[in-house]
Amino acid sequence: MSWLRGATTADGDVVDVEIADGMIRQVVPSTDQAGRTGRTGPDDVDLTGQVLLASFVEPHAHLDKALTASLARNVTGDLAGAIEAIQTLLPASTVADFAARAEAALRIHLALGTTHIRTHVNVGVQSGMRALEALVDVRERWRGLVELQLVALVSNPLSGQPGRDLRRALAEGADVAGGCPHLDPEPHQAVAVCLDAAGEAGLPLDLHTDETLDPRLLTLATLADLVTRTGFRHGAAASHCVSLSMQPPNVQDRVSEQVAAAGVGIVTLPQTNLFLQGRAHAVGTPRGLTAIGPLRRAGAVVAAGGDNLRDPFNPVGRGDALETASLMVTAGHLGPDEALASVSAAPRALLGLPPVSLTPGSPADLVALPAGSALEALAAAGAARTVWRSGRIVARTRVHSELAAPAAAPARPTGGARRADGVPAAHANPEREAVS
Repeated sequence: MSWLRGATTADGDVVDVEIADGMIRQVVPSTDQAGRTGRTGPDDVDLTGQVLLASFVEPHAHLDKALTASLARNVTGDLAGAIEAIQTLLPASTVADFAARAEAALRIHLALGTTHIRTHVNVGVQSGMRALEALVDVRERWRGLVELQLVALVSNPLSGQPGRDLRRALAEGADVAGGCPHLDPEPHQAVAVCLDAAGEAGLPLDLHTDETLDPRLLTLATLADLVTRTGFRHGAAASHCVSLSMQPPNVQDRVSEQVAAAGVGIVTLPQTNLFLQGRAHAVGTPRGLTAIGPLRRAGAVVAAGGDNLRDPFNPVGRGDALETASLMVTAGHLGPDEALASVSAAPRALLGLPPVSLTPGSPADLVALPAGSALEALAAAGAARTVWRSGRIVARTRVHSELAAPAAAPARPTGGARRADGVPAAHANPEREAVS
C-alpha cells in the first residue's frame, strides 16, 4: 500500500490517492505536510505541484519500423515514397533487428507515460513472419510494464497469399487482424476478407482505412456495413479514414452515423497524416485528418495515435502522447480536455481496456507531470514524469535546468513627479496616454 500525496487532478482538486493491490483504493482531499505527520509511509510519493492523470494509451504504432528514418529515406515525402523506402529495409531485417527497434521505441513511450500500445506488425511478403516472431517475444517480456496488442498487417491482394498470411499470423500469435484494403485491387472485397479472418479467429479487427485524399475511396462505409450485417462482435477499428474528410457534409454525417451505429472505433493519426498527405495540393492544403467533428457528433469513439516514430512515414516525433493530444487541439480543433481524452479514455475503450480514473476501484495506471493544471501539462509537456503500472512505479524521469541570470535592472531615476505606474510625468506620451 502507498499514498500519492498532494496531487492535482485534471479538475483542479488537490487530493491524496491510496494505492493497494494494483488498484486505487481511495481518493480523499489532500492534507498539508503537518497533517500527515506520523502517517507518511516509506512508499508514499509527494506529488505537490504535479498533475496526476490516467496513463496514456497508444492505439496505433508501428514498432517494427520505429527509428529507421536514417536507414530508409522517404525521397518524395508522401505515402508511396514511405512504402517504397521501407521495402528496401524490411526484407533484410532480422528477428533481432525488429526486436531491438521495438524495445527502443517502448522505452521512449513508457518513460513518457504510455502503458498500453496497439502496434501493427508487417507480415508476409516483405518480412515473412520475422517481425511477428520478434514482437510476440517482446510482448511477453514487457508484460506488466507495457501491454502490447499486435495487429497482423498484411499486404495485397488479400484474395491471394496475403489473405493466407493473415490467417497464419492470427494463428501464430497476433492479437488483431489488420490490412490495408484501400490499397487492394478489390478494396471492398478486401474488407470482407479481413473481417472473415478476424471472425474465424474470434479476434478484433483494425484496418488501415482510406489513407488517401481521394474521395472516390470510402471503404469505411463498407466496413461499417459489413460489421452491422454480419453481427461481428469482437471489436472493429478503422485507422486513418482520411478520405472521409474530403466528402461533402451530408456524406460525412451519413457515414459517421453508420460507423457509430456499427460500433466501429476510429483512430486518427495527426502526425503522420499531416506529414504524408496533401503534398499535391499547392493551395488550400488539406490537413489529412479524418472528419473528427462529424464522427464525434454521431457518437463514434475517436481516439488519436502517434502512428510512426522517426521512420519513412514520419521522420520526427517524440513518442509522446501529449504531442499527439496537442495536435488534436491545433489541427483537430478539440478542446484541451477532449484532446487528453483522445489519448487516454478513448483508446482504452477502443482497445477493450478497463477505464482508468481517479476513483476507488480503478486500475492504478497513472502518470504524474510537474504542472499547475492539466492544461499546463498538455501545453508544456515536459519530459519529467512518473509512471505507474498496476500501482507500481515503472518509469521515473527527472529534469534539471540551469539558466544564466539576466543583467541587473537599471536603477530608476530619482526626483521629479511620477505617475502611478512609475514613469516620470515629464516622459509620459500624451497620445499613448489618451489611447490607454
